[in-house]
Amino acid sequence: MGRTREAGCVAAGVVIGAGACYCVYRLTWGRDDSEKIWNNNDDDEDEESSDITEIGVEAEKPNTVVGSRARFQGDSKAKAEVGMELKSGPDIKVGVHSGTQRGGGLEAKAKALFSTLKEQASAKTGKGARLGTISGTRTFASSLPCPGGRGGGCHPTRSGARARNRACGKSKGKVRAKSTRTPATTWPVRRGKFNFPYKIDDILGTTDLQKVLNILERTNDPFIQEVALVTLGNNAAYSFNQNAIRELGGLPIIAKLIKTKDPIIREKAYNALNNLSVNAENQGKIKTYISQVCDDTMICCLDSAVQMAGLRLLTNMTVTNHYQHLLSYSFPDFFALLFLGNYFTKIQIMKLLINFTENPALTRELVSCKVPSELISLFNKEWDREILLNVLTLFENINDNINNEGLALSRKEFSRSSLFFLFKESGVCVKKIKALANHSDLVVKVKVLKVLTKL
Repeated sequence: MGRTREAGCVAAGVVIGAGACYCVYRLTWGRDDSEKIWNNNDDDEDEESSDITEIGVEAEKPNTVVGSRARFQGDSKAKAEVGMELKSGPDIKVGVHSGTQRGGGLEAKAKALFSTLKEQASAKTGKGARLGTISGTRTFASSLPCPGGRGGGCHPTRSGARARNRACGKSKGKVRAKSTRTPATTWPVRRGKFNFPYKIDDILGTTDLQKVLNILERTNDPFIQEVALVTLGNNAAYSFNQNAIRELGGLPIIAKLIKTKDPIIREKAYNALNNLSVNAENQGKIKTYISQVCDDTMICCLDSAVQMAGLRLLTNMTVTNHYQHLLSYSFPDFFALLFLGNYFTKIQIMKLLINFTENPALTRELVSCKVPSELISLFNKEWDREILLNVLTLFENINDNINNEGLALSRKEFSRSSLFFLFKESGVCVKKIKALANHSDLVVKVKVLKVLTKL
């Protein structure tokens, strides 16, 4: 009786231990194979797990027929194994006692009991085939980022554990449908709106220029318009293309876009017309739009790229005396912009005004316009050489025109807020110029002495 009681106690202890092991296994379900509680050293079991893993790989393939057949074979195999083990399930004490007599040891008994309980649980939850499917580790191509990975790196062990945890978290008897969402590795690359047929820095011939003009005329896409205008503007920098664009009827097509509300398109249109305006014949066509360009330049944002592009176009159009009279109504606006603008705007405005001062026919209109008295601040020595040289040239030309046209004798017709009074009658301007005679820059000093000799 003593040995029988001892054997019963041992069997009860083994059952309790196996139950505890099973609970631990359920809690740690889905971890890596390296984290299993028991190390399975049986060669037969290793072959069985490798077979199941291979079936799992086939189930991952797009061919649903092969995958379903693999799962069915796995299920039948699991059921057969469970059926064999269930026969010995009710008589657990007998199996343990016989194992004790064979001298298998406590560890072998616990492993046998653990395997039996595992197969019974798998048969109840219907996961006999899925154990093999999730036991494999997913691998990714080295040239592709890991789907779902924020940093682009792949962690096979961690990825496999996540897959197994997701599979184990499903409800019993339910098979989740495979996601039809496109993987992250196959997301399309965002491309431009339009594949323009030419590079913007290509030097095009007549045929290609005609194609670009046709595209520009027919499209309303700002992206295409911008690229086409830049292409035409770069090609208009060459004299042979300036004539070609005009002969192809490109000037009206480009000028039509200065009416658009998009500031970028207006800027590119002004730049293209600016390069085309170097040609004298093109100026005869562009003069139709010069008043519109002037008005837009005055009302657009101060010191903006559109304003600078418009001022450059107006400067090119006023190099000769043919079209300067078309802008005489805007003289007060130009002087106001000269005072309000930044450094670059001031430089461009002074170049434009110098063009006007070189035409004696416009002297009376120029000196009679109202100007802000703060313009006298441009003669301060704090300004750099370019500002001072331009403003001295502007004063020199106006003074010469006043003397040559005899306007000094009719000084009464000019108001105190006019340019004539500021430059000629107030005397403040002359004092400022004399103060520049001691300027540190030699070029500025020579220019000052030249102006003072004409007073």
